[in-house]
Amino acid sequence: MIVLTLVFATVVSQQPTLTQLEHVELPWSADSITSIPKHFVSYDVVLRPDKHEAEWWAGAPSVVIDDDGVFWVACRMRTAESERGLRGYEIRILRSDDGVAFSKVHSIHRDDVPIQGLERPALLRDSESGRFKLYGCGPWKGGAWGIFKFDDADSPVDFDPKTAKLVIAAPEKQYPRDQSVIEYKDPFIIHANGAYHCYVTGYMRRNERIYHFESDDGEAWAPVGNPYESIMPLAGWHDFFVRPASVVPLGIGYLFVYEGSKTSWYDPVYNVVTGLAFTFDLHTIQDLTPDAPLLVSSTPSEHFATFRYSHWLIHENELRIYAEVACPNNTHEIRHYRVPLNGE
Repeated sequence: MIVLTLVFATVVSQQPTLTQLEHVELPWSADSITSIPKHFVSYDVVLRPDKHEAEWWAGAPSVVIDDDGVFWVACRMRTAESERGLRGYEIRILRSDDGVAFSKVHSIHRDDVPIQGLERPALLRDSESGRFKLYGCGPWKGGAWGIFKFDDADSPVDFDPKTAKLVIAAPEKQYPRDQSVIEYKDPFIIHANGAYHCYVTGYMRRNERIYHFESDDGEAWAPVGNPYESIMPLAGWHDFFVRPASVVPLGIGYLFVYEGSKTSWYDPVYNVVTGLAFTFDLHTIQDLTPDAPLLVSSTPSEHFATFRYSHWLIHENELRIYAEVACPNNTHEIRHYRVPLNGE
């Protein structure tokens, strides 16, 4: 209940508004930046891109805390020097004793899989064996984007890139003008209610939407509900894209963190920011921020206020939040935020 109180108070009292900037509608302004919840202005930098130049990004963190309290992060490194859409060159594995100061312990390069490009990975632990699972996404065998999985490992330092296999692929057309999802990417995976739940970005009619899959073992996946239907609509401030970010168990339901963009924003393919929703059953989603995003970058560049690919988890009476956030020079970095759950 403390978490729900915090969530609703934050949504109602501190939700930023959209505005016009230089005649282009953008998801931030000087005024809206000051109204971002205070806990999302102060942060620790977890990882910067390998070059401090525009279009070089470190991002898409996926986080696990093991039984010894060690924090593990799988993230995606992006270059500015490859073809757009294929710029993710590495899944990097980081380790930390405190969740703040991280060191690189392993990496999987796109050439090692091999694959043309990489985007958001998903790192988690097997609910029974305690072994680690790692999923990735990209253009499988040079074709459509899909979700692939590496063999489970005793430690994240042991994932073998050569073991990658496709586990979620776009369905075959049922008839010539069938309007189904043609690609999947950016998995977020949680084990809850006795099963694995995978939320993915599906590419449908040139737009990105949210689709839900379920699995007993994390290997064989089946769609939940109608595979043609997104579990959130393209509407309001997220009428161009709506995508999954994170799911946080609250005891009486789940905080569903999503992200999206608006058609009228500058470059809505990359100007992606964050909203909140709630679900009791992990499939029926109630949007808590339908009119405006909750979180945007507190350090936007001239055109981009990106706050995306966030992973939220509860640890020692705090929300620990890791996100890919835009910087003034049009790089992205991974930031860590701490939100106390005592209302302070």
